[in-house]
Amino acid sequence: MKRFYGEHKGKVIETDSQFKHVMAITLNPRTNYKDGVARCITSRSGDLALKGNIDRSELHKITGSSLEHYKIGERLNIKNEKEIIDKLVGNDGDFIGLEDPDIWIEEKTNLIHLYFTIPIRTVDKDLNRIGKTRVHLGHTVGPDLDSLEMTKPVLMDNGKFRAKEVSIAPINKRGFRFNLIESKDRRVETSYSIVQVAIAKDMGGSWEYGDIAFHPAENNLPWIGGHASPGPLFSKNFIDVGAGKLLGVINGCKADKIVGGETTYGTFSIGLFIYDYENGKINWVSPEPFIEDSEAGKGGGRAITFASQFVETGQGEGILYTHVDDSFVRAYTLKAQDIKSLLPSP
Repeated sequence: MKRFYGEHKGKVIETDSQFKHVMAITLNPRTNYKDGVARCITSRSGDLALKGNIDRSELHKITGSSLEHYKIGERLNIKNEKEIIDKLVGNDGDFIGLEDPDIWIEEKTNLIHLYFTIPIRTVDKDLNRIGKTRVHLGHTVGPDLDSLEMTKPVLMDNGKFRAKEVSIAPINKRGFRFNLIESKDRRVETSYSIVQVAIAKDMGGSWEYGDIAFHPAENNLPWIGGHASPGPLFSKNFIDVGAGKLLGVINGCKADKIVGGETTYGTFSIGLFIYDYENGKINWVSPEPFIEDSEAGKGGGRAITFASQFVETGQGEGILYTHVDDSFVRAYTLKAQDIKSLLPSP
């Protein structure tokens, strides 16, 4: 099978005595990608392949002298974090840590906006059990990573939809953005992760839930038949797929299975999609994944390859960063010329 990417050897971030597992890297364009943020796992409660595993985590700064190697630094210091989180947690919540960071630079102000997942489990104290998990899309803003201040979430879990794993879209001709998020939908006894539009008229204010852009239950694509999550969008400088459209990577997981009465997740891999950002529509998703890490699942557990960041390094070339088995970060070289052969005819 032909590979349409070059897998780099080794790990992008070396773990240390404090953290065994690191994932979800995002890099800072303002410093020419010499620093950024990563999600560090402080504790893991169970088997990644089974529903119900809990990863507790922290966001830490990372620094590097090259695009292939970064070191874990101090925990990200965010002003007003405790006050905002305490209000969200209330009297019945269990906050398990910030997750899934994404950096976006506002051109007009040159401010850094950092988005992330805020997961809060509800606790039924009378029955002594954990209930549903509320998932909000959090936000901070500041002149640099050392001066961030948390605001209220840009999107709150409303009981029907939740928000995480944001992909920032360009401004459309109407003056706002049809961003993409991972949300959820439940049909009968099956829960799906879906890709949903998030309407953003103010990148630091309140967003709105838009239409469902991709639902695994409505597309006959086995590799992404259970869960879908938007990944990085490529610029037109890297690869141009037409006016008002961008190519990007999408993370997909096979349908869940019930084994021995427990829900077991499938393989997570990476495919491609074409996004009409003017109208908030996904026009095409690749029929097969195009990246599966060589080490994914080799530890005997669930195989996961999940993309979080793309950095252009030259004309038609760049580096895609993923985390493998929710444990370490890998880099891959992508070339636009190779990827073009995977795309549908114009």
